[in-house]
Amino acid sequence: MSYNSFNFNISKISVIGAGQIGPDIALHFSKTLSAFDVTVNVIDISPQALENAKEKVNKKIQKGVETGAFKPQLAEKMKSSLIFSDNYENIKGSQLIIEAATEDENIKDKIFRQVEILTDSECIYLSNSSHMQPEVIFRNIKNQQRCLVAHYFFPAEINPVVEIVPSENTDEKLVENLLKFYENIGKVPIKVKSSYGYAIDPIFEGICQTAIRCLEKGMGTVKEIDTAAVKALGLGVGPFTALNLTGGNPITAHGLDEMGNLVMPWFKTPEILKEKAINKEKWETAQRGEIIDIPVEKEEKLIKEFQSSYFALASFILDSGIVNIDDLNMACELSLVIKPPFSFMNSIGIGYVYDWVKSYCFNNPEFKFPQILNQANTEGGWKLSDIIYKVKNEVLIITIRRPKVLNALNLEVLDQIKNVLEKNKDNNNVKAVVITSFGVKAFVSGADLNMLSSLKTPEEGYNNSHTFQAVLNYIENYSKPVICALNGFAFGGGNELAMACTARIAKKGLPVLMCQPEVNLGFIPGAGGTQRLPRLIGIAKAAEILRTARNVSSKEALEIGYIYKEADNLIDESIDLALKIANREVEVVKIEKKPFYNGEKPENIEIGHLSKKIDEIIIKSIYEGSKMTLEQGLDFESKMFGECLNTEDMKIGLNNFKTNGPRAKANFINK
Repeated sequence: MSYNSFNFNISKISVIGAGQIGPDIALHFSKTLSAFDVTVNVIDISPQALENAKEKVNKKIQKGVETGAFKPQLAEKMKSSLIFSDNYENIKGSQLIIEAATEDENIKDKIFRQVEILTDSECIYLSNSSHMQPEVIFRNIKNQQRCLVAHYFFPAEINPVVEIVPSENTDEKLVENLLKFYENIGKVPIKVKSSYGYAIDPIFEGICQTAIRCLEKGMGTVKEIDTAAVKALGLGVGPFTALNLTGGNPITAHGLDEMGNLVMPWFKTPEILKEKAINKEKWETAQRGEIIDIPVEKEEKLIKEFQSSYFALASFILDSGIVNIDDLNMACELSLVIKPPFSFMNSIGIGYVYDWVKSYCFNNPEFKFPQILNQANTEGGWKLSDIIYKVKNEVLIITIRRPKVLNALNLEVLDQIKNVLEKNKDNNNVKAVVITSFGVKAFVSGADLNMLSSLKTPEEGYNNSHTFQAVLNYIENYSKPVICALNGFAFGGGNELAMACTARIAKKGLPVLMCQPEVNLGFIPGAGGTQRLPRLIGIAKAAEILRTARNVSSKEALEIGYIYKEADNLIDESIDLALKIANREVEVVKIEKKPFYNGEKPENIEIGHLSKKIDEIIIKSIYEGSKMTLEQGLDFESKMFGECLNTEDMKIGLNNFKTNGPRAKANFINK
């Protein structure tokens, strides 16, 4: 057995380096690929390093079992898939090599020259270098088409981002397949052009440099600067704490000077950082729970310094042309646990940011003003998108990409989808559309609850519902077939988006494909769920699913006629169906737009802890709506959704979700 996907046939992976990050990379591979019986070797010349690595990995697996992250069977499978060895001969037979050794070009060169002798011409060579360009690392490798950087971030088994950095010689098809491979095993890969330090680390290390310069200028203590940085940028931890946690003093000290030579003169290693690295000293940061009070004037200066530096750094990287704005915005947020830079700038106001960065560059003349900020200022802000799209075989493929919130919908995302559809409605090179989402877990996890929580009156509820419905109506009535390719579960608004499409195809074998969980939260679907689902699968079955908020598997969805088919190769099969519908080779059942009420009465259904008041409203929306045209029913649903805002149970449900999470049952009072 092996992992077969995206032109890869992987039965053996070797991770070279048992130090700080190598074991964590191996742990992630074992978690995601052990089910396919993939062997993961951890190779190191130091027996002590291997022993430490094995102990570290086993502790993390055991902790995963204790917290419920791993089932005991998976934990045992992971352990049995991992092999720790100091014998390089064990690399033989590997289809994928990832080097995670010391950040030294000669050591990396020696490793890969040795690896080349032991592997065949089809083996993929990856380096987890955090800074060095692939042209340097693989300079002596004959087949450079198979060589590139895959830069993980700390901690590698949890942090989702991986920078994929090819050289000019790397096979483009391999890069494309690796991006899909990493997405398929739960990572969020971004493609970055070869440049020393890549896209993310210059920003992180630049923030660290800013913190240390603030310390040298006497603008605050280590604890004060760390605290101000967290407040200024929304960081999970301050830069000094991050350096301590990652053991990052040596690599940052080396990287800053190298970036100063190769990227921009502003980067320069502070002397105090060099001393810390040489003496292997940590920064004296705040202890857990310690509260650091900072005088207001001091804090304001530190916040302005950090924000100006951060915005200048992000704009500089974008200006370099090595990465696109949406990838950089997303990857900064996910990898560094920080406010996404370009969204953050837009929220403050691009005019203010422009002036701050101008002033920052004036006071730091070695920092060249990023010219791309001129364009952003002229256009009134950065142009950002949560969707990506391309045309393949005359089919427009739209992918929703919001991995942090499992692709949750908001009005901005829906508007982006609509705008792309409008641009292509008269495009003769596009015959059909496929809408899917990023990742393998969720198509769309639902509507953004922060947006729903902001609604206060029935009128606001009605308008919000109507606005959502307007986009879904546009999709439903689009002049070309629109196929929904369900790559994972579709909850709430995501499922309502799927209903509006011409047909739906689901990834095969999903234990949970769709659910309308709204009644769990104290309200009803507001984007067409109570009107389209009954018209697709029948009123009785739809009412039972909607009123109980139960999950439906892909197998059941096929049986009840909700999806057209289950697919092994989701996108290709969705493209095929889209073209067949467009060419009138296949007909699918169209949603009924006329009244379809047949005298059915609401059944007595056990709803457990759920609100009886909300159940009354959803029954009314389903059954009264069935007596109307689809257009009238949708308007009626919007009114019923607005009516939920008059109930106490909607407030209780949303507050319970925000406070206790999705699995906690709300204590509804049926009012």
